[in-house]
Amino acid sequence: MGNLPSDYLGLENIKEYYRNDSRYVLSETQLKRSIRSFNFLREFSKNKVIYGINTGFGPMAQYRIAEDDLRELQYNLIRSHANGTGGFLSPEATKIIMICRLNTLALGFSGTSPRVLETLANYIEQGICPLIPQHGGVGASGDLVQLAHLALGLIGEGKAYFNDKMMPVSQALVLANLKPAELELRDGLSLINGTSCMSGLATINLIHTSTLLHYSVLASSVMNELTASYTDSFSEELNGAKLHPGQQYVAKKMRGFLADGSVLKNRKDHLFNEKYIDGQEFFSEKVQEYYSLRCVPQIIGPIYDTFLNAKKIVEEEINSANDNPIVCADTENVYHGGNFHGDYISFEMDKLKIGVTKLSMLMERQINYLLNDRLNNKFPAFLNMGKLGFNFGLQGMQFTAVSTTAENQSLSTSVYVHSIPNNGDNQDIVSMGTNSALMAERVINNTFEVLAVQLVAIAQAIDIAQSYDRLSSASKSLYDFVRGEIGVIKADKPNYEGLARLKTKLLQSKAGV
Repeated sequence: MGNLPSDYLGLENIKEYYRNDSRYVLSETQLKRSIRSFNFLREFSKNKVIYGINTGFGPMAQYRIAEDDLRELQYNLIRSHANGTGGFLSPEATKIIMICRLNTLALGFSGTSPRVLETLANYIEQGICPLIPQHGGVGASGDLVQLAHLALGLIGEGKAYFNDKMMPVSQALVLANLKPAELELRDGLSLINGTSCMSGLATINLIHTSTLLHYSVLASSVMNELTASYTDSFSEELNGAKLHPGQQYVAKKMRGFLADGSVLKNRKDHLFNEKYIDGQEFFSEKVQEYYSLRCVPQIIGPIYDTFLNAKKIVEEEINSANDNPIVCADTENVYHGGNFHGDYISFEMDKLKIGVTKLSMLMERQINYLLNDRLNNKFPAFLNMGKLGFNFGLQGMQFTAVSTTAENQSLSTSVYVHSIPNNGDNQDIVSMGTNSALMAERVINNTFEVLAVQLVAIAQAIDIAQSYDRLSSASKSLYDFVRGEIGVIKADKPNYEGLARLKTKLLQSKAGV
């Protein structure tokens, strides 16, 4: 991408803001750009008809608005569109959405007044997060409904999270010693007209997908140790014969995870050794493992490549002007078009969702391998460490993993292609970008639950095989990580709280690809 500007907002920055490892600050460069854009627009808009300043909105843009009503017009737009439904986004997600909105407005292509930007920056700094409902936006003209709720909070109305409590925004402003924003020119439109809700959610989805990818590759590596598999399935030679970088990356990660273990087999010592095979007509050990064990680079590789592409697209979106019209002080003109359209985000979230669903399917198959004694020929049924028939091992956990994976499969229908014309057919084809991001979020959240079950199964198998001392350092660390939340399972007892703790620990992990 060449030399990036100093205020470029990358996924690593978002990760730090999301985890409160650093704070977002509106820079002098951003403020100067915005002031220049606002001052230009204020002069340029005199004696001209410009959408969003002195016209109605959407299909009512044909109506010219009287001079005396221009300021109130911006408030009307926010209040009329703040009508979302469903559960509210978390304050952590809302914070990232606010940062994404501030970042794009501060590019200087929206003509937003500097006072509005400073107010938004103060809300972020003080932790005032207006309530944003999940349902409402169709993703063309951007996230109009969700961002209207954000804007409603900025003008001092509605409710917000503040100091871990939900309260009226007016009360939060008093406690934080802040004043609401006062709208000018086209501030109302610039606040709600864009893709910052879907983009903010997309960045969080990418953060969590990175964690899932890390643990899935690690878990798959341990699976190969548990089965004493051959090393060639993730060898550099085999995977180098295929040109996909994701496949090669996953294979390399597996080799790194397994480098210092002493369990894996080399074909030179076994099936390629004449002395070893001499006289054998039937081999009790498998010549090749099941696909869920030996095709890991080929299965996770394309998901990793999809993740990288989504990261690139999402970063481009959050650093783009996704407003309409676009104010260009350099060319001294205002351009009307559709930069608010969320197709880029919607498409990538659909692809990411499908990839993560496949990841959960791989996890489920690996769980089944460990729990099905007729497949592995190594472990007791359901990894039962009690009395067979009387105790049930991880049988109940498997139901949860299968059910959750099935839900992921059901959720993996594309949202990107489900456009419904609306807004008097003005918005005749839309992106449904926030819906796509929210459904991807649900699939990702589900997959952490499947992962938690898999990791418990892996730890149980290690205990049964008594192989801890022969495992790689990475495998031992994973075992210790799991056992910190759920102990060895011998007697039958509920473990749902331990699974929940493990899932939370995984979500909070800073590990990633």
